[in-house]
Amino acid sequence: MPSLLRAATRLLALAGVSATLAGCVSIGTKKAPGTFFSLTPEAAPAAGSVSSGTMAEATVVLEPGAAAVVSVLRIPVQVDAANVAYLKDAQWVERPARAFQHLLADTLRARGKGLVVETDQNTTGTRIGGRLLTMGYDAPTRSVVVRFDAMKWLAGGRIETRRFESVVSGLAPEPAQLGPALNRAANSVAAEVADWAAP
Repeated sequence: MPSLLRAATRLLALAGVSATLAGCVSIGTKKAPGTFFSLTPEAAPAAGSVSSGTMAEATVVLEPGAAAVVSVLRIPVQVDAANVAYLKDAQWVERPARAFQHLLADTLRARGKGLVVETDQNTTGTRIGGRLLTMGYDAPTRSVVVRFDAMKWLAGGRIETRRFESVVSGLAPEPAQLGPALNRAANSVAAEVADWAAP
């Protein structure tokens, strides 16, 4: 009988510790997003393709800056002119600006634009960067919008800028529709930037 009492006392003590931890530590209570978005190039270099050259000859793709609304992993929803929410149960695999950097670099490589390097270092050669303004859903127009202010640094210190935008309309605010549409819009912008950056 004493041994049964000791066992019961020990179980009660363990239950008390578990309850205390449950009140202080959240383990697995935050629901993970149901969908993770990424950008996949519609045109990518073939396996085994090779390019070479010096940094002075290279096209350098920098990670662009980003507006605050697209500096996070969540997908912005423009509710109206003054209000932004975020799409439920979805987020980016990586920062949108970094994902767009990779997409643009692969697009340039696929077009045979010579040596293409991704870096954030100050280098010689042609550099492509800019600022990602929008990569999300516009609720009033039921559209995804990708808007990018591109900047090109050329030899001799000359700089050119240009704004690019792609819109895909007729979409419900659902991850299954928005993920592919954002990928399509981002690829469209990357293709236009590639044509402008390295004709």
